[in-house]
Amino acid sequence: MDDCIFCKIIDGIIPSKKAYEDDQLLAFHDIAAQAPVHVLIIPKKHMESVLELSPEDDALLGHMFRVAQQLAQELNIKDDGFRLVFNTGNDGGQTVMHLHMHLMGGRAMGWPPG
Repeated sequence: MDDCIFCKIIDGIIPSKKAYEDDQLLAFHDIAAQAPVHVLIIPKKHMESVLELSPEDDALLGHMFRVAQQLAQELNIKDDGFRLVFNTGNDGGQTVMHLHMHLMGGRAMGWPPG
């Protein structure tokens, strides 16, 4: 999508501090971090939210969780715990309409989240 900020990050038009990249996914540190570790894991295939996932995307979604697991290990938040979040729609707090998973850790997470 021409106006999607995450698509521009994937294309290298907007720089990011990458944490992981392969042919399907890009993970980068959030510039508006809400925790000491805050990484966004995004598919390179543009889809607006979890509502656009189809059965054909099951492997991609599983891969996102495996990358989150790997990054939690690499970023030293595995042992103390972390939070994974998908925001969907306006009321869900989604501000960028490109599917993304937040990986947050490095501090205790409160509940309810907000």
